[in-house]
Amino acid sequence: MAGHPVTAAAGAGTDDPAARGGTGTAPLGTPAQRYRMLRLIRGFEELALGLVKSGVITGGIHPYIGQEAVAVGVCAALGPGDRLTSTHRGHGHVLARGVDPRRLLAELAGRVDGLNRGRGGSMHAADLSLGILGANGIVGAGAPIAVGAAWAARRAGDGRVAVSFFGDGALNQGVLLESLNLAAMWRLPVVFVCENNGYATTLPAATAVAGTAVGRAAAFGIPAVTVDGMDTEAVRAAAEEAVARARSGGGPGFLECRTYRFEGHHTMERRMKLRYRTPEEVDEWRARDPLPRAAAAIGAARAAELDAAVATDLAEAERFALASELPDPEGALDYLYADGRLPRAGATL
Repeated sequence: MAGHPVTAAAGAGTDDPAARGGTGTAPLGTPAQRYRMLRLIRGFEELALGLVKSGVITGGIHPYIGQEAVAVGVCAALGPGDRLTSTHRGHGHVLARGVDPRRLLAELAGRVDGLNRGRGGSMHAADLSLGILGANGIVGAGAPIAVGAAWAARRAGDGRVAVSFFGDGALNQGVLLESLNLAAMWRLPVVFVCENNGYATTLPAATAVAGTAVGRAAAFGIPAVTVDGMDTEAVRAAAEEAVARARSGGGPGFLECRTYRFEGHHTMERRMKLRYRTPEEVDEWRARDPLPRAAAAIGAARAAELDAAVATDLAEAERFALASELPDPEGALDYLYADGRLPRAGATL
């Protein structure tokens, strides 16, 4: 069976936002815009949880509820040409970068109008037109991709910066340590963002990580800071500093964002009824919810207006996703192979 060029045909995006049907990266320059995005991510995840329960989304998801301030704060510091790699818990990252929520929800539901034609699902959303090089179900696997993008940016001299999101569970992965080493040796424009929510699935980070997250980066001479990951503005300020340094040739940076997921690692936890966190611990972190803090900065009336606008957008996203068709099983092998590609000079066929 003939193959197809993967990126264009599979819907991974083009370099033209108009061709993709979007409007470019999300506007996050004001407190109101950042609050709106926080609310959009929270509402999107709540909607997705309902669709998992109803069976529209099969296989479940890894909810981002509670960690929204990290995605919004970091993406607010990025320019339109910058790139990012995401994780298995990546809906917040791609939404904050500007992905159309209608197409992301359709992707989660496995529909043909999804971001990647229903073939990427929850853990592999990508949109090259927005610099989203893909979410990734392999722990820590986005780091070397971001380093590669940063290396290419430095070679091209185009001033682009790459960001790699990962969780505390990646801190002991060799691929992350190798990425830190290369980024430091080559002074690449990349920012590593550790979303430390305290647990690698159900394993407390305190029982698995010797030393500290920032200590990992410091060992390679990479400037590293720990920031309150429940405070959008604190994350944004730290990210802006790291991005500016990387863009100006100062090399990589590392942010440890102390955050918390209010839901389980995966929706399957609801069925398994796992108990590894106390109700008191969850309540303590819920009291630090980033949304009320961001709402207070713009006033209750303005926040209510934005809440209503987001609710309308999400209702349209649900309508769009449910109206989209399921892929034809006859095309199951489409986009698995690329054709028409030339080998590198000196390579043998």
